[in-house]
Amino acid sequence: MASIPRLLASSSFPSFNPAGEERKEAVYVAAVPLRASKGPAQIAVSAAYSIGLWDLQHWMVIIKPSHHHSHAYAFDFQPKDPEDIQVVLAALTQKQVPGVVLKRKLARLPKRRCWFVGFSTCSNQEDDTGSINVAENFTNAWNTDLIIGKRDCRHFTNDLVIVLTGKYHILDRIQQ
Repeated sequence: MASIPRLLASSSFPSFNPAGEERKEAVYVAAVPLRASKGPAQIAVSAAYSIGLWDLQHWMVIIKPSHHHSHAYAFDFQPKDPEDIQVVLAALTQKQVPGVVLKRKLARLPKRRCWFVGFSTCSNQEDDTGSINVAENFTNAWNTDLIIGKRDCRHFTNDLVIVLTGKYHILDRIQQ
């Protein structure tokens, strides 16, 4: 397996474009820590983290168009109400909870925990939106029944990266 370039492991290189790649959209994955509301949910999440029960990160895919003035877009899959204690209980018992796929406009790429994974093979040479359209179609078709550990943000991220870049098991490669 080819390794992911560590030089590009942060958004410090958002304008990186090797020769011949000027019109392609860059694909990144990013991780943010999971949070829970104060009270029982926060206690449960802290306990799960301290005993190593979960890899407590929320993963997302970010598409950065090649134009320097373009916004990046983040796509992620999460529970409809991520701070609800029922989500924590469902996670512990691997029960299904309602999920939602979100698309967000980002002014810039995250400075930490953001990895360049490749250029999209879906880029549209005329308007630089092919990957965004493909990601929107993918998210519209995504089953939003969320089961933490079986069908969650990690699965969504891996599957969307496959569609955009053709690269498999990207989160396993990043975490090595």
